[in-house]
Amino acid sequence: MSALTLRDAADCRYDVVALGEVMLRLDPGEDRVRTARGFRVWEGGGEYNVARGLRRCFGLRSAIVTALADNDVGRLVEDLMLQGGVDTSLVRWAPYDGIGRSVRNGLNFTERGFGIRGALGVSDRGNTAASQLAPGQIDWEHLFGELGVRWLHTGGIFAALAQTTPDVVEEAVLAASRHGTIVSYDLNYRPSLWQGIGGVDRAREVNRGLAPHIDVMIGNEEDFTVCLGLEVDGSDDNLSALDTASFRSMIERASAEFPNFQVIATTLRAVRSATINDWSAIAWSHDAGFVEATPRPGLEILDRVGGGDSFASGFIYGLMALGDLGKAVEYGAAHGALAMTTPGDTSTATLAEVEALVAGAGARVQR
Repeated sequence: MSALTLRDAADCRYDVVALGEVMLRLDPGEDRVRTARGFRVWEGGGEYNVARGLRRCFGLRSAIVTALADNDVGRLVEDLMLQGGVDTSLVRWAPYDGIGRSVRNGLNFTERGFGIRGALGVSDRGNTAASQLAPGQIDWEHLFGELGVRWLHTGGIFAALAQTTPDVVEEAVLAASRHGTIVSYDLNYRPSLWQGIGGVDRAREVNRGLAPHIDVMIGNEEDFTVCLGLEVDGSDDNLSALDTASFRSMIERASAEFPNFQVIATTLRAVRSATINDWSAIAWSHDAGFVEATPRPGLEILDRVGGGDSFASGFIYGLMALGDLGKAVEYGAAHGALAMTTPGDTSTATLAEVEALVAGAGARVQR
């Protein structure tokens, strides 16, 4: 079982609210960004992807706190979010100046990679509306106290956007805690976001500063190492996803240093190639101890972007709806695996497909 105490659903408008930036993803398909002549578009963002997965696959009432520049690109992002079923009533709209001199919307050009060529992401997100969010702009007391939220999810991507965004995260998580809302945080370390504002040292300062306010901490090996300074014993660049002993040691150190962590989860991935990964996950809680997901060695991948976010949404669903840590890590790993079989940042899986994969279903044709 998990040790989390959730607010009553009947007392809350939302099951989950995410705080983060939502960008327009431009995908060249099988081509390269540098040579593409056409792109497909999706919406995406580390924190948002979790809320969308919880809504679209798992049927929970989800909303996003973010900001967009009020132009046609922003309205396209809004339309995509609405297609995903996420409540956009909490979006702040920033007046647009005509050319993006003072505010703009973020773009994310992402190629999927194949075989020996890894996936590549090229962000164009400077001076975005979400990065300009500052303390005092969101009425958190109204959101958590009057409307009611059972779960808040945010993470290290939003915290890295600007000098003010860590303060917005802190403001949000403190308000959530005051009203009994569970807070989850995905460390989601992105070197490109931190390199111009202090690098690893700043990433660690920010994330360690926020960690004491988090109930459920999520990440992977690199996230815990860089953001919290917790080395994995014997780690290298491609530690076997199926060798969990060293990860258990890392989680034990995290729980000792941050006793407020009620639950800790990490995805386990070993990259054989861009299209073949070993994939699994482990989780820990005070009362249940360690649990492991079914390992999936040699998992075939179409698009790995968003796999960790889909793990997080499946894991959170398991904690919220099933109240069982072992089931939660299985749902998370299965949902993440399914998400990586389709293009785009977000999952197209159904709850029935996740449950079938958890139960051991294969890839036979469904007719």
